[in-house]
Amino acid sequence: MSDETGTPTPSTPGPRPEEIRFFGTTWVDRTGHYGLRRAGVGIGALVLAVAGCFVLRFAYQGLAMADVGSFVNVLLVAAFAICSALGFSRTWGGFSERPDPEKQASMRGFLAIGFVGVLAAYGLRCLTEAPGEKLRRREYETAREQYERRTTRRTGNPARKKSGGKQRKG
Repeated sequence: MSDETGTPTPSTPGPRPEEIRFFGTTWVDRTGHYGLRRAGVGIGALVLAVAGCFVLRFAYQGLAMADVGSFVNVLLVAAFAICSALGFSRTWGGFSERPDPEKQASMRGFLAIGFVGVLAAYGLRCLTEAPGEKLRRREYETAREQYERRTTRRTGNPARKKSGGKQRKG
């Protein structure tokens, strides 16, 4: 049994698709305004990334007005650039394979500082799919295939078959 969008309901036997933030399980059959959601999430992430750049610019201008020195200014720009690049690459890689939870926890500070890169990766991924859809679709289809193989019933009486694969006449 499935709901009006074709997504399996809790009463349907077998594995359930994993929900994706902002998309739920609509990624399975791409219903429920999936395209509009993808566009909205992508545009929203990119707008937030641009807004984050403006916030960082104001922070940089504040340091410039405080006259802290060129070393601190270069250090600040380098820190945000490196953390943003790291955030982008970690987030982008997380869409195609599951990140290690321990490594992800240790990177939380870098990802927070490099939030512009994280938002940019999220926004750019929405141009092609829901972020993480390919990974979850692959896992879901594998789980469905394994479930189908486990639940497929045999036909015929296996005791009537010879070891050579031919049946005895009788």
